[in-house]
Amino acid sequence: MIKKFFIERSSWIILFILLQVLTIFVAYIDSAIPLMPILYLVFLSILFFTIFLIFRYHKETKFYKSLVERENNLDLTSIAYPESPFEQIIENSMANQAELLKQVASQNLLTLEQEKDELLAWIHEVKTPLTAMHLMIDRLDDVMMKTHLTYEWLRIHLLLDQQLHQKRIPSIENDLYIENTNLETLIFTEIKTLQSWCIQKGIGFEIQLEIEEVLSDAKWLAFIIRQLLTNAVKYSTASDIMITSYEQAEQTILEVKNFGRGIDPRDIPRIFDRGFTSTTTHQDRAATGMGLYLAKKAAQSLLIHIHVNSELYAETTFTLTFPKRNEFLNITSM
Repeated sequence: MIKKFFIERSSWIILFILLQVLTIFVAYIDSAIPLMPILYLVFLSILFFTIFLIFRYHKETKFYKSLVERENNLDLTSIAYPESPFEQIIENSMANQAELLKQVASQNLLTLEQEKDELLAWIHEVKTPLTAMHLMIDRLDDVMMKTHLTYEWLRIHLLLDQQLHQKRIPSIENDLYIENTNLETLIFTEIKTLQSWCIQKGIGFEIQLEIEEVLSDAKWLAFIIRQLLTNAVKYSTASDIMITSYEQAEQTILEVKNFGRGIDPRDIPRIFDRGFTSTTTHQDRAATGMGLYLAKKAAQSLLIHIHVNSELYAETTFTLTFPKRNEFLNITSM
């Protein structure tokens, strides 16, 4: 313990010694300062400092020595005196409670998984009548009625799709298949789904894709773009939505820009939070606050950085920055 004591205070001891050496050196080179009295003062200083260290060592280590002795006594006591029947009852009771809690947690997890599977099965079952409904809507002659029904059908379709992906998000790593994905094909497929809604609102698209192919999971990338396009159409007036892609620093950048109501600056840090809708239009009951949250979660699993830049009542730009190809080694090693 004495070695540890001096090692911990070595910097102060070295400083004290250097000060004494400096004092002697100054007295030696300066003839106006008598050397012998200085040597006497240095000797006394070292003597008192040594006494002080010995005193502090005994005072500071006394408590820690008592702790070591206490631990040794406790070890000997535990060996000499085995647990009492009461202590054994308490320990057995705690062990039983822990085992019971473990079983309850396991049962709850199993129940949640069953409910998840049932919900996913229900969503897939609902898609069948939705498809039939869409075919029936296409046969309508009344253009106004057809437009309204198509819009309502689209809302149901998007909500079911969002719910389906929300349940799949926790196990997204098991559902990824990284491949070369054609951006043009994917974007045009999503635009075609929103076609009736866009026509109703007078919204068009301006597409400029310098980079047409990225390395990603086609299904989940389509879901991310679907959320961005849905938001762009929902909050835009009659104007064009601009979709561009380009390469920057060996990374592909995809931008989706709309000229709608924009996002309040105080909302921007929170738009990807679960359940957050808006502070400017808080009465909008149609918003669920889940679309951008799920898009962010999916983007993180694909190593895609999603960023938003907006000017209130002017424009909003969502930017997807795709990783470099060698970064996908992180996904395959998950």
